[in-house]
Amino acid sequence: MIGGIDGIFAREREWIYMFTGIVKGVAALVSVSERPGFRTHVLEFPADWLEGLEPGASVAHNGCCLTVTSIEGNRVSFDLMQETLRITNLGTLGVGDRVNIERAARFGDEIGGHQMSGHVMATAEVIEVIESPDNRTVYFRIPEALERYIFTKGYIGIDGASLTIGEVRDGTFCVHLIPETLARTLMGVRKAGDRVNIEIDPQTQVIVDTVERVLASRH
Repeated sequence: MIGGIDGIFAREREWIYMFTGIVKGVAALVSVSERPGFRTHVLEFPADWLEGLEPGASVAHNGCCLTVTSIEGNRVSFDLMQETLRITNLGTLGVGDRVNIERAARFGDEIGGHQMSGHVMATAEVIEVIESPDNRTVYFRIPEALERYIFTKGYIGIDGASLTIGEVRDGTFCVHLIPETLARTLMGVRKAGDRVNIEIDPQTQVIVDTVERVLASRH
């Protein structure tokens, strides 16, 4: 049996990740039905996104892993439970809004971004957007509980997009966005006051939590 820090890191490497943070594109929300603590929403997918898609498949919506419940033509339905509505930004969406979409990774797929689970941890607020030629810098305020996981040049999932962290200071951080990211995701239209879904890089989370536990045990 592998033990200690090495054992924890070894087990972490054996986890099965479902997404890579490479957003396929955006899809429009065409229908919403609400019940207390429960919502069903329907998205319209381009035909090429439907290949091999079946009820029970996993699809990331703004980085949140949801399960396909039905498919009618190019309209795909998903159920959102109370916890999903509480933690993510999906409960604020209405008909006509768009979401970042990524199909679950398959064995053998290239990991072009970083390994992600589709488990959103919290939302962060957009506090500033700076535009420049062929570039866009967006600043976010991160919840205090997640600050210890935010490092310059570290990875983070924002609305399901795998991004590299830029400047970090006083509970805020930024990302620098290239034209391809702006064209493919919602990051091109995000503005101050918007809330985005956050997934911390799982490897960063394991390392930080493990080091904190080891240091705490020595006192």
